[in-house]
Parts: sequence; structure tokens; C-alpha cells
Amino acid sequence: MKTLKRYQYEKYAVLCNLAYQRTLKQTRYGFSPTGQRIIRNRLGQTFIRILWNEHNDEVIVVIKGSHNIWDWLLNLAMWKRSCKPFGLNYSIHFGFHYLLAQESLPHYNSDKLGLTVFERVIKVIEPLISHGKRITFTGHSSGGAIGCVLADAIEYRNPKSIKRVVTFGQPALGGHSFKHHYAIKNRTYLICCDLDIVTFLPPLPFLYCHCGKQLWLYNGKIHENTPTYIRLFRSLFSWVIRPFSYHLMSKYIRNKDYFDER
Repeated sequence: MKTLKRYQYEKYAVLCNLAYQRTLKQTRYGFSPTGQRIIRNRLGQTFIRILWNEHNDEVIVVIKGSHNIWDWLLNLAMWKRSCKPFGLNYSIHFGFHYLLAQESLPHYNSDKLGLTVFERVIKVIEPLISHGKRITFTGHSSGGAIGCVLADAIEYRNPKSIKRVVTFGQPALGGHSFKHHYAIKNRTYLICCDLDIVTFLPPLPFLYCHCGKQLWLYNGKIHENTPTYIRLFRSLFSWVIRPFSYHLMSKYIRNKDYFDER
């Protein structure tokens, strides 16, 4: 698996942060004036942004995490539902399945009623693939989980079309069947930061797991594919001893910048 470069990390992280804003002027970030399509959810809220530049072969699909109380409550629906309607041979968390299968309200005059989020994304993406574009999915929290399913489904329908998947603070999505059948694990990067509690959810270790290359940003380093139980133990242990770490002389030395130079 290739390494995710710093400029790629920064690009996807910035876009995931901007996705929560009401508007995103894509030309400020290198995309074409006509290089943005918005996918709405059942409530008419902006849910997914599809961004591209005519002179670049990469299309970036940016997906919001839970951004209303109803979507947060869906995280509690921890039973599974089959992804066969999406063309995939495994089951995933019911809440994430629901977010993909929900109706997508029209945003443009050309949009038709009655399409699901999944169907509307496919309708936008496949013409771009036919013009030689490759697709990157990125998302925060549940948006990252949804991005994995969309990317896998598109890869199944259009082999070699997925460039990479980069998620931030993503909860686990499915079980061992998902891990076995997920076709783009070597192009998927799961980024988690310190003790991000959402990355340990759902709290059912034998029923849910992550799939892809995990990059844990912890203690000033990047740790690759650290097992969940070790990550949880180290995080909690660090939290417990943190008050004592402030007593170390190394801490006093690092804080020398508080003083003016004379």
C-alpha cells in the first residue's frame, strides 16, 4: 500500500472541514467553476459534495458526518442490514445503510424526485468516470463510513475507477464479511486522532471492525495499524498519567518559548 502524503492529508482534511459550512466556493480550492455537484439528504440539507477540475483526473467526493440530531440517533441502530441493493455482498451498520438508502431531495432543476442518496451519487459519478476521471472519497465520522461503501460499490461497477478513500474519525462499518469482501482495502486510509471515542464505536468488537490502513496520530507520531485494544489502552493510560507528565523537566524545557528573549 502506498503512503498517504502530507499534502494529500491536508487537502482532504481541509475539504472535510469545509463540508460543514453552508457554502463552499470550489474555485478557491482549485476546482472548476462548474466542478461541483451537491447531493442533498431527505431533509434537503447538503450531505455530499462532488468536486472536480476539468484539467485534473481526480474527482473528490466529500461526505459530511452526522450533522443533525436524527442522524446522531441513527448511530444507535447497531444491527446490520444487507448491502445487496447496492450490489455488495456483505452487511453493514443499519444507520449507515439508512443514510445511503434515504431519499435525496433535488438540488438542481435537472434532478428528479425519487432517487436515493446512493442512486444520485452514482448518476453524477459514472459520467465523470466515462470521461477518464478517477474518484477519491473522503469523509468525517459517519461520512467516512458511507464513503467506503460508495467507493466499494463504484469500484465493483467500474473496476480501477477508485483512486483512494481517506476517512477521518470513522466508526467501524461492518463485520468479518465486510472485511473479507471489501475490495479496496489497499487504497483505504483510516485516520484517527489521539483518543477519538467515535473510532471505537460501535462497542461490539466481535461484530464490527475496521478495514483499510489505519493511521493513528498519537503522541507526535503516526502509528500504523495499531490494534484497537492497544490503541484504547495507550490512550486511557496516557490520559491517566498526563497530570504527572507536567512535572517532568522536559516539559519545562519545551515551554521556554513563554519567556521573552533578552
